[in-house]
Amino acid sequence: PNLSSPSSVTTVANKNITNTQEKDVDEGGIVKAIGDHLVVLRRGRLFTIDTSGGRLRPVDHIDAMPPGVSGGGDWYDEMLVRGDRIVVVGYSYSRGGTEVNRFRMSPDGRLRFEDAYHLRSNDYYSSRNYASRLIGNRLVYYTPLYLNVRAPDPWTSFPGVRRWTGDEDVAFKPIATPRRTYIVPQMRDRPEAQLDTLHSVIDCDLTAPTLKCDATAVIGPGSRVFYVSGNAVYLWISDAWHHRARQRGGVRSFVYRLPLDPAEAPSAVAARGAPTDQFSFREDRQNALLDVLIRAEGGGDAMWNPEVTEGDVALLSIPIRRFGDGGREVSLDRYRPLPSPGQEAYNFRNRFVGNHILYSGGGYDETRPTTLVAAALRGGPVAELRLPHAVSRIDQLGRDGVAIGSDRREALNFSAVNLTRSLARIDDRFVMPAASEGESRSQAFFYRPDNADGSSGILGLPISKQVEERYARLFGRSASILFLKREQRRFGMAGELGARVEGAVDDSCRASCVDWYGNARPIFWDGGRVFALLGYELVEGRVANGRIGEVTRVNFAPQPRRAERR
Repeated sequence: PNLSSPSSVTTVANKNITNTQEKDVDEGGIVKAIGDHLVVLRRGRLFTIDTSGGRLRPVDHIDAMPPGVSGGGDWYDEMLVRGDRIVVVGYSYSRGGTEVNRFRMSPDGRLRFEDAYHLRSNDYYSSRNYASRLIGNRLVYYTPLYLNVRAPDPWTSFPGVRRWTGDEDVAFKPIATPRRTYIVPQMRDRPEAQLDTLHSVIDCDLTAPTLKCDATAVIGPGSRVFYVSGNAVYLWISDAWHHRARQRGGVRSFVYRLPLDPAEAPSAVAARGAPTDQFSFREDRQNALLDVLIRAEGGGDAMWNPEVTEGDVALLSIPIRRFGDGGREVSLDRYRPLPSPGQEAYNFRNRFVGNHILYSGGGYDETRPTTLVAAALRGGPVAELRLPHAVSRIDQLGRDGVAIGSDRREALNFSAVNLTRSLARIDDRFVMPAASEGESRSQAFFYRPDNADGSSGILGLPISKQVEERYARLFGRSASILFLKREQRRFGMAGELGARVEGAVDDSCRASCVDWYGNARPIFWDGGRVFALLGYELVEGRVANGRIGEVTRVNFAPQPRRAERR
């Protein structure tokens, strides 16, 4: 059995304004583009803003939940678009499951609710990963289900879907059969193995008139990290922190490969250690390898687990051909030991950039100087680069990398890592006084290269400034977007686009009233236009002579509900 493969896969026509891990795999986020319109998911509502004709004009807004649903206890965090269709993925504590709500946008930016689906699941939230991906027309997402082994009918714990009609008693239709449910023999036959979680990868055709979904499920312990390439979904499960697993030693993890090609079957291989998050993975399509940066101990990417990992570091390179029924372990010569970040277990960051893996250990003191390791792949040289600041983010600047973090002077540092030489080195550093990162999500950062190798370009990142307490709940920590120019690998200040907090009004929020996925994004548009999304404000800037200045802004906040037209 394989993941479903909708036949109507077409080329994505929507602009890519999201900083994604894989170029051909979009991720659920808070702002997307449909034609000349921006669509924003904010505090339980969808908003559209028209950018055509060099203007900014709020057009419409609608609740991100189905009509008749109160929204209490619901969190709508991730949005994806395909053509004129918008899908919002959320989790409802009140109804107990994942929601997939579909909307349509007219050419003039008007929104209408289309339909909603309810999937049986437990909370999918991760402090770093995203639950949903979009590959062509295919909506692919991950959900966990914690098994109730004492239930009279165990299949009531398995993945199911129902079209939402408002009736909570409508039965779920199963979407994962026994033939699409997997467990490696080695784990199945262990008396001490933790088999309490059903990890579900669900695949739907987003553009089908009626949403049709299939699921592939894996039984195992609760610890998981998943990564989506353009070819497959990879799921790493482990019982590494279970006391009996510690006593046993040896193999404590299994890596599943769930292909997107219907001609391929799911497969698995045994391994050791644990990755930190989705950025610990990269599929090397040219060499048919899966590279994974692992640590000796880790708890997966659920909730806040990625923030704490322990032990030695190694780069594991798994040939795709080694995946099978899970009975075979990756040979020890496929693990390449790398420098340890020391005893600190908090805030480990990693990212594949070009032909390198970059990583840094952290600590509870998020301002302490640290070491950034840049290891060239396939046995290349390893550089240990001492930084005068902590690292809270690692990302890409064209062919180079960048490490971002605070120092003990309460300044925000940007250290550019030149990866084009035989040994990586710090090429340049920019220091922004009296500032810190305003968002931790990977999508908050964006770099627009101006040339082929990215040695010149402009980056945007939300930064934190003091906001009066009465406005803090509406704006969070991100009060402005900092823009840095890069010219031949040298940083320079381009400027800021900031929020106007005075005059903010209560939005009568009913759902998703905490911005777990952030509320600020830099947006680079066609024709060189640059935007800063800041809560309910969209600010346009223009870059001239290397500096950015404000052109216009709009506030698209909804009026208090008592004043809304019904």
